[in-house]
Amino acid sequence: MNVTKLTEETRIQRQNQLDAKKTQNERNKLGQFATPTELALEIIEYSKNLLSQNQKIKFLDPAFGTGSFYSALLQLFPESKIESAVGYEIDSHYGDEAISLWKNTPLKINISDFTKALPPKNQEEKANLIICNPPYVRHHHLNRSDKIRLQNKSLTTTGIKLSQLASLYCHFLCIADAWMAEHGIAGWLIPSGFMDVNYGQEVKDYLLNNVTLMRVHRFCPNEVQFDDALVSSTIIWFQKTLPSQNHPIEFTYGGSLTAPEERNLVASNTLRNTSKWTSIGLIFKPKDFNSKQFKLKDLFNIKRGLATGANDFFILTKEQIAAHQIPAQFLKPILPSPRYLSVEEIETDILGNPLLEQQLFLLDCSLPLPEIQNNYPTLWQYLQIGEESGISSRYLCKHRTHWYSQENRPPTPFLCTYMGRTNSSRRKPFRFILNHSMALRPMGVKLRLSPLMFT
Repeated sequence: MNVTKLTEETRIQRQNQLDAKKTQNERNKLGQFATPTELALEIIEYSKNLLSQNQKIKFLDPAFGTGSFYSALLQLFPESKIESAVGYEIDSHYGDEAISLWKNTPLKINISDFTKALPPKNQEEKANLIICNPPYVRHHHLNRSDKIRLQNKSLTTTGIKLSQLASLYCHFLCIADAWMAEHGIAGWLIPSGFMDVNYGQEVKDYLLNNVTLMRVHRFCPNEVQFDDALVSSTIIWFQKTLPSQNHPIEFTYGGSLTAPEERNLVASNTLRNTSKWTSIGLIFKPKDFNSKQFKLKDLFNIKRGLATGANDFFILTKEQIAAHQIPAQFLKPILPSPRYLSVEEIETDILGNPLLEQQLFLLDCSLPLPEIQNNYPTLWQYLQIGEESGISSRYLCKHRTHWYSQENRPPTPFLCTYMGRTNSSRRKPFRFILNHSMALRPMGVKLRLSPLMFT
């Protein structure tokens, strides 16, 4: 099969049609977020640097979808270079389409659960190139029996016992070890969360002890790689060989896989002693670092939060959203007041929403009223409440292009509270909070701190 740009365009069109037949919640539960074409091509292109020229490829994608990586493989490698290709897809909704798309190629696709499949016993049948964007299914979407089964299989495969709080992608990574040929290469596109959270420690142990970790590329958190999932992504590359002592590992950050903004070699022993690997990716060199005392303004761009002009109207709970039937595309996650933030680190779900007890959303729409009335009548009805109650005439609102549109305040990884009451659970009112989510911050008693990049 001669794979062309038109072939890939057909695959994307069918992928979008299949996605549209599922709700966002359904896809979220199964962690179904397809790899963008350009990113898939970039990952497969990079694998050329790691494979020997005379080596024939035995390809495996344990979370196949409709085949974004396989399509890239066929576009970038001659057919004579590909000895075999195997894919696993748990959902026949996508798997059946993949079978139809690639029926004239050597691909063997299995519509089944990869984590339950039996790996090849013969080294010759194992993959020497595993490329995968595994499902990002958080542990609370896994039932107890599945958690125990996955934990046991990961332990049997790698000798490492993952936490029962580990997301499904962690188990995919460990279980795939049994499918990988000696000296084989693997590239995994996974969320960056494992680099910092407690349940990620066992994953890092696997990468440092069981295989030779070659490269870790972390994308800038503000440059999400998926249009439908606001999660920070990382690509890890490793080889199925035992690591040499204190070997160097390439850490890159920002930009793209082939053109990162920052590049650094890190000794494996340094990583063993670093609890949060994301700190490796942000390297800055302040001038006269040893001779100068720095203020916050030297390290961060400090801004106030977002001013809505009417928090009671624009900041909504899930119950209010349901009651007024506000369309999801006009809502953005927003953080609550500091008194409702008992944590020092805000975790996130696959959509970028903060994992907090109190979940709030900001109404933000840039469409003109006539278009809203024609296409989004429930939103228009809610905006009428704002006009009738005089909110549209308030100072901030009436000085906007549309009184119901919000100022542009992107999310930031660091927050600082500077006012509030002192109590036993929150200690001092002056607090710094690490924000992994895409939630915005309302104006009030929190400052947003965006790291400055020094040269």
